[in-house]
Amino acid sequence: MDSAIPVLKLLPIQVLALAGSGVALGIGIKRKIPLIDRLNIPASIVGGLIFAVISLLLHDRVLNIEADATLRDILLIAAFTTIGMNASLRVLRVGGLQLLILAAIAGLCAITQGAVGMGLAKLLGLDPRVGILAGTVALSGGPATALAFGPLFESQGVAGATTLGVASATFGIMVAGLVAGWTGGALIGQSKSGQDNKAESGMRAIAGKASFQGHVMLVLFAMGLGNLLSLALQRTGIVLPGFIGALVAAVLIRNLDDRFQWIGIDQQTIEQLLGIVLPLFIAMAMLTLKLWELAAIALPLFFILLVEVCLTMAFCIYITYRVMGRDYEAAVTSAGFCGFMLGITPNAMASMEELREKHGPAPRAFLIVPLVGAFLIDLINTAIITTCLNIFRG
Repeated sequence: MDSAIPVLKLLPIQVLALAGSGVALGIGIKRKIPLIDRLNIPASIVGGLIFAVISLLLHDRVLNIEADATLRDILLIAAFTTIGMNASLRVLRVGGLQLLILAAIAGLCAITQGAVGMGLAKLLGLDPRVGILAGTVALSGGPATALAFGPLFESQGVAGATTLGVASATFGIMVAGLVAGWTGGALIGQSKSGQDNKAESGMRAIAGKASFQGHVMLVLFAMGLGNLLSLALQRTGIVLPGFIGALVAAVLIRNLDDRFQWIGIDQQTIEQLLGIVLPLFIAMAMLTLKLWELAAIALPLFFILLVEVCLTMAFCIYITYRVMGRDYEAAVTSAGFCGFMLGITPNAMASMEELREKHGPAPRAFLIVPLVGAFLIDLINTAIITTCLNIFRG
C-alpha cells in the first residue's frame, strides 16, 4: 500500500450515521427499482453494499477507510437479544425437533460443500485443501472460521490460506445478502400454506403492558445479563459467540414473563425493535466488508465459489425446504439456511426479516435458524474441517 494515500478513520457515531443513511438509501432504491424489492433483497444490504463498493473504488487509489466496529458488535448482540425475546416456550416445544433436523441438514450441506470443493480443486490442478477453504471453511464457517483455521492450513503447506479463506468468506457474505431472500420468496409461492401464516399472529398476543421505552430497557438488561452469562461460561473453558449469552438470557426473561406476567412483553414491540437494530447492524457489517480482498481470488477459485453457491441454493430448495415441511415456516427457514450457509447468521436474519415484514411472522424459523447458524454449525463444521485436514495432510 502506498504510504502517501491518506487514511480516513470513522468514529463509531460516524459509522452509525452512515449505516442509517445506507438503510434509508436502500429503501429509496427499492422504491425506485421494484425488481430489487421483488427479489427480497433487504434495504440494508442494498445501501450497505453501495457504500462498500465506494470504499473499494477509493481503496489504495484515493483514500483508505477504516471504520470503528464497536457499535456494530453491540448492535449484533442487541439484535439477537430481541430475537430471544420472541422465543416463547410454546414455540420451543414445537420447534425442538426441527432444530435438530435443521442442524443435521446444515452438517450434511457443509460436508457436501467440502467434498465438492475438494473435487473441483483437484480437477483444476489445485491443492484439494483450497477447495475446503472455499467451501466448508469460508461459506459454512465465515470470516471467523477462516481466520481461525487459516494458519493451520498454512502450516500444512497451503500458501496464503488465511487471505484466501477471508476473501472467499467475503464473497459468500456478499452473495448471501443478494440470493437468500430471493430463494425464500420463491419458495413461499410454492408453500402449502403460503397465506396461512397470518394465523400465527395469534402467537403475538399476550397483551403487552410495558411501554416501548420499557421494552428497550428490558433488552438492555438482557444484554448485560447475557454478557455475565457468557463470561461465566468462558471461565469453564466453553467459548461461544458473544451474543449467545444474551440470546439465552432473553429467552429466559420472555418465558418467565409469559408464566408470571410481571412485565407484559409485547411481541409486536419486540419485532419493532428488531426492525431497527438489525438493519443498522447489517448496514454496518456491509460498510466494514473488505471487498478488495476478492482481488486475491484467482479465476479457478472464483469458479469453485460459483459452483458452491449454486450447490447451496439447490440444497435449500430441494432438501431444506422439503424436509422442514414445505410450508411458510419452511420457506422462511430455507431463506435463513441459505443466508448462513453462504454467509453469516446476520445475512440469514436480514433475509428472514424481509420476508416476515411482507408475509407475516415465522416464530419457529426465527428461533431455530440463529441457534443453528450461529452455534451448532460451528461445532459441526470444526469436526468436518479437522477431518478433512487429516485426510489430505501433505
